[in-house]
Amino acid sequence: MNLLDQLYEKAKQNPQKVAFPEPGNEKMMQAAYETGRDGYIIPILLGNADEIKALARERGYDESVFTIIDINEETYKNQLIEKYVALPGSLLKAKALNRRMANPLYYAMVMQAVDEADVTFAGIDNTTGDVLLAGQMIIGLKPGISTISSIGLCDIPGFEGSEGSLLAVGDSAVCTNPTAEQLASIAISACDTVKSLLDWEPRCAMVCYSTLGSGQGELIDKVLEGLKIANELRPDLAIDGEFQFDAAISPDVAAKKVNRESKVAGKANVIIWPDLNVGNVGVKLIQQFGHANAYGPMLQGFNKVVCDCSRGAPVSEIKGNVVISAVRAAGQKK
Repeated sequence: MNLLDQLYEKAKQNPQKVAFPEPGNEKMMQAAYETGRDGYIIPILLGNADEIKALARERGYDESVFTIIDINEETYKNQLIEKYVALPGSLLKAKALNRRMANPLYYAMVMQAVDEADVTFAGIDNTTGDVLLAGQMIIGLKPGISTISSIGLCDIPGFEGSEGSLLAVGDSAVCTNPTAEQLASIAISACDTVKSLLDWEPRCAMVCYSTLGSGQGELIDKVLEGLKIANELRPDLAIDGEFQFDAAISPDVAAKKVNRESKVAGKANVIIWPDLNVGNVGVKLIQQFGHANAYGPMLQGFNKVVCDCSRGAPVSEIKGNVVISAVRAAGQKK
């Protein structure tokens, strides 16, 4: 059973409520319908209820699979607003929030913030910037986290790492040139993500072109400072470095290059790139030459699970990311 099959089974054991603020998109509604019909999630569609129902009938879907929320219906909306403004640290007052909720994306996130939904899933009609802005404003960042980032899961044929063929890598999609503080946030978020999604005990390596002082330069200094911050913020996590990539994942290389005790060296299951150049190229190399399946990117750092899917994604990929998001949300509740 491959990784995605395992996650589908996990989702079915504890279906989560996933809010879809873009149900008019044909691919998005199909993904919501099929994952809901098959028992992996409880799909919530937001917008104009009459229009959503008409589209569902036109596309041949059983409406009973969906929970349909009309964002123009005042009673339920006012209940959500009342609950949201009562939350500690909420940024918006009732009047401003009411205006924002004319947008289904913001409405979905308000539902999520007050536990009426577990995941907000968007990204086809909304840009990544739209999703990130709404998420930061409505959902907020986890305590101690300074930036939104992403993580991907690589299933690499022939790779025999500490988690078999699987390796988590980040950030390969969001943070272009993270500061030391942001690198620390990425590492901490990545550890929390793999723990909630896969039940791993994370062993997180912060990588660059140096292993424990074999090289020098500003890029290395940034990684070292990020490592220091991450360890200070979360001493409960196994985050170590600075390592070259091979020293992070290969026990044989680690035995030669790492001359001190490390819970991570040679057996890392999470890799943190120093910047987006390295991250993007690294993932492409793993895909092209390692023939890996790469799942994600998954946004991380928010208080709750928010997903921004690719506009060009096929329905099969959207469904996979819906299921991954639902499993993450269930894991975060533990």
